Amino acid sequence: MEKVARRAATNKNALYRRWPNRAALGVAAYRRLAEVRTGAPDAGSLRDDALELLRRANATWSSPGGAVLRDLLAAAAAEPHLLDLLREQAGAGVMDAAWLTLLGRAVARGEAPPEAVHPRVASLPMALLRGEYALRGTPEVPDAVLTEIVDEVFLPLVRGRGTGGRPPRDGGR
Repeated sequence: MEKVARRAATNKNALYRRWPNRAALGVAAYRRLAEVRTGAPDAGSLRDDALELLRRANATWSSPGGAVLRDLLAAAAAEPHLLDLLREQAGAGVMDAAWLTLLGRAVARGEAPPEAVHPRVASLPMALLRGEYALRGTPEVPDAVLTEIVDEVFLPLVRGRGTGGRPPRDGGR
């Protein structure tokens, strides 16, 4: 907090009046950064939209702002309330809504069955992206991995929803 106060040309007391602790300040900083690039793209196909949204998230996570979020997630192990604060305030709901919007559009275009519009399905690409950062510790996830997440995991899941585990009759095309 001392370094933040010095950089902001203020004092720690002023910071603590607005944010009760470092975690709250970090979440507020990340939330501000996350607001910049949310919203569902509309490129005309689920694959293109999903890749664009995942690329945006990857750009955010690999930025200095993303480093803040990665640090906050690492700190959540020692401060469990931080994870709740992140979920509540850091825009996770906005990102989930963007993925649900993509799925809804795909259903309207006939690219996906209605059962695909499900919160767990919508959250999967971001969970896999977070896993890449958390487990591999890379500064940025390569585009080939993002494409693999979409093509090999997300789209087959979406297309297989509502088929009782059977592949779609059209082969998922």
